[in-house]
Amino acid sequence: MSLDADVPPPPTLSTVDPSEYDDTDVAGDEYHREELEAFLREGAWATAFDRWAADADIDAETWAIAGELDLFAGFDFFWDDFADRVGYHAPGIPEDWKERDLHPELESWAQVSAINAALTEFGQVVCEVLKAEYVDWESEFEAPDDLPDF
Repeated sequence: MSLDADVPPPPTLSTVDPSEYDDTDVAGDEYHREELEAFLREGAWATAFDRWAADADIDAETWAIAGELDLFAGFDFFWDDFADRVGYHAPGIPEDWKERDLHPELESWAQVSAINAALTEFGQVVCEVLKAEYVDWESEFEAPDDLPDF
């Protein structure tokens, strides 16, 4: 399946300490956010979106909800020096979406799950593009072979 949608705007990266995220464990304190944000604006974001959208398993109507909720602004990318990789935190629709009445076209857990999964997958592709095509600094640590993906 392929997603035919416009590239969303890249996020302004956060100043949150990545260790505060529930799903990350980052060593070091130099996150290179300014450089990563510049890379996103220089084309990494659009390149990653095109690669991700070519195989995306979400329909355009459901994906549009993510844009209308401005979820893309919630992405955060940071350098994880210990692991020698770009890490990320993906935004998502919260479990209490129904009680909050977040969007009039958001009607099912299937839609919520599809959006959250798509955002996570897209974030991973962004990290891969950043690391492979933009990041040129060296890690000070030797990363172990058995690190889990974010």
